Amino acid sequence: MGNRVTRGDFEWVYTEQPHTQRRKEILAKYPEIKTLMGPDPHLKWIVSGMVFTQLLACYLVKDLSWKWIFFWAYAFGGCINHSLTLAIHDISHNVAFGNKQAKWNRWFAIFANLPIGIPYSASFKKYHIDHHRYLGGDSLDVDIPTDFEGWFFCTPLRKLLWLFLQPLFYSLRPLYVNPKAITRMEILNALVQFSIDLIIYYLWGLKPVIYLIAGTILCLGFHPISGHFIAEHYMFLKGYETYSYYGPLNWLTFNVGYHMEHHDFPSIPGCRLPMVKKIAAEYYDNLPHHQSWIRVLWDFVFDDTLGPYSRVKRLCKLAKES
Repeated sequence: MGNRVTRGDFEWVYTEQPHTQRRKEILAKYPEIKTLMGPDPHLKWIVSGMVFTQLLACYLVKDLSWKWIFFWAYAFGGCINHSLTLAIHDISHNVAFGNKQAKWNRWFAIFANLPIGIPYSASFKKYHIDHHRYLGGDSLDVDIPTDFEGWFFCTPLRKLLWLFLQPLFYSLRPLYVNPKAITRMEILNALVQFSIDLIIYYLWGLKPVIYLIAGTILCLGFHPISGHFIAEHYMFLKGYETYSYYGPLNWLTFNVGYHMEHHDFPSIPGCRLPMVKKIAAEYYDNLPHHQSWIRVLWDFVFDDTLGPYSRVKRLCKLAKES
């Protein structure tokens, strides 16, 4: 692709994020899109099935050799866990039980967190709000890599290492870029999570616990599904800071690939985002998008014009808290 970003710094812009204006235009032209907002009645059952599938898998792997523990963690369990992190992403927008049942959504996210092995859901919710409100915001959007990441991970080998270490950077970066006080929900998230980890260890030993945690770390790192981390906001074409992916892996990831549509309408659950694209086709069909997350990872590693610096940054004013 042409017109790509240059190396050495982020792409600084001095305009508002594009999603705000596009949302206004689409709603003015297609007010029926408002009917797509609201909870997904199937989400809680799909997520519950995934959680219990992983608990069954913990029992089934307890006597396997270590090589098979890691194989199944990468090939099966980690895929479910990665999908659960994306379910938690949807739940953070209150689409499991609706905005009027915010606490039900928070607690259900903690339940969806159980197979992931590491407390995640409450902290994700806290920072993900800023990602939408201050997309690309300097020191506000912790999805943006640090200057060190952009400077150091600039060769194919280093970028490959960076992809493997994605879980580490995503968990530690907020503490450096935009530290926030620990919330009550984060403490409860940790207490529930570690209690379940201990129960699994007591019932079936160490291997199921490693199966869960290793699957999470491996499949949030260098894995085909993890292509969405790069596909969503890394600037493959200059001037475009959000991209959608319309390939088959959306079936496993709650349609997270419909990312332009999601940022335009974050209150619409993933299952209905294809309808947004269908209704407002003229707003999306001509925008650059991805068809393969594997190709995204390949291009990111081997194209020397792409790297952690390939992100749009802007200065944002803090919104007043209501």
